[in-house]
This record gives sequence, structure tokens and C-alpha cells, in this order.
Amino acid sequence: MAAKLYYFYQRGMAELPRLVCVAAGIEFEEINLTTRSDLLKLLEEGKLLFGQIPLLEIDGHQIVQTRAIVRYVAKKASGSLLGKNDAEEIRVDMIFEAGRDFTLPSLEIGFLPDEEVLPDLQNRVMPKYMPKFEKIAAENGSGYLVGDSFTVADLSVVEGLLVYVEYFGPDILQGFPALQKFFDTVTSLERISSYLKSPLRKKKNDPPCIAKVLEVLGKDRYQR
Repeated sequence: MAAKLYYFYQRGMAELPRLVCVAAGIEFEEINLTTRSDLLKLLEEGKLLFGQIPLLEIDGHQIVQTRAIVRYVAKKASGSLLGKNDAEEIRVDMIFEAGRDFTLPSLEIGFLPDEEVLPDLQNRVMPKYMPKFEKIAAENGSGYLVGDSFTVADLSVVEGLLVYVEYFGPDILQGFPALQKFFDTVTSLERISSYLKSPLRKKKNDPPCIAKVLEVLGKDRYQR
């Protein structure tokens, strides 16, 4: 039975769970909540431990919290998405968490005015993290960030790069040759490349998308 991923029709906090399921070769049915009652039903059924989505139903488990979903799915993969040994696992964890810090500020795009969000991303977030990821990629040298194979650290960082390239253009990678190699390597992987070209990959946030998210949440505006 395919796993079920519950979220809005939006990338948001479910994009990394989508990516890790794709990377692990795990089929999933995506169920997009479209009404307030859809969310209330999940709450009434006791499926949302902390009252929020995404929710992944898999192997009889009801998993919430993005990082928990990612780690569970990564463990099920046939490869070594969490690293091949203790040293790699520690490094994967550190870079994975840095990738979340890099990516999460971009999730406010569309919910707040562009002039409030985009300059902060371009002037604070990207300059803080991209040189560090460049150094990590250059020192590792394999095209990945840890060891010689693909891990969730790569997924975490590439999610953010995909957003920033989409909004600011591919030139943001100029001056970062190792990061460019990393980006090209990961986005060229068969499963990742196929996903990015497929209907499973949601489009940019637009006003109808944002309005629907707020409607399901029972809010009239976004609040940090």
C-alpha cells in the first residue's frame, strides 16, 4: 500500500518529505487539504500529534514533523541516505540542519510582500550560508556534501537552492563552482530530475494558493 502524504497544494513544509520519498523510491499518494473541515477531521481522528501538517501515513505509522518524516523514510531507503558510518551520520545531521536554516526563510514567499521577504533572503540568508556550503562541497569534492554518495544533507540544501535559483536566477551560483557542481549533480539524479519535471512538483506560491492555505487553517492573514 502506498504511503499517504497530507498537506496543502503547496510546496511548503511538505517539499522535503516529497523529495525524500522520491529519493528513497517510496511511492506515496498526496492528499491535499482543500477545506477547513478536512483539517478538523484529521484533528478529530487524533492523527496530528501537534495539530499541524504535513502528515505521512506509512507502515501503520502517523508521522508528523518534517524532520521526523525525513529520517524515517531515509532509514527505509536501500542506500545510505543518513551516511555510511558514525562520522558521516554526524556530518549529514549537521549539514541537514543547516540546510533547514537556509531554506525555511524562503517559505514566507507569497505569504508576505516580496519587498519584505526577498531582500532578506538575498542580503542576509544567501550570503550567510552559500559560502559555507561552497567550502563544504569543495572540500568533499565528490559532487555531494558528505562522502561519495547522496544523503539527506544534499536534499536539505538543494531544496533551498532550487527556490533561490527560481526567484533570483542561476547567476546566484556564479563564484561558487563547487556549489554549482553539487547543484547540477543532485538535480541530475534520475529520480530527482524526474520529480522536478513532473506534476508532483508544485508551482510557485500565488494568491489563490495562499488564500486556500489560510482558509484551511482558519486564518485571515499570515502571522510569523
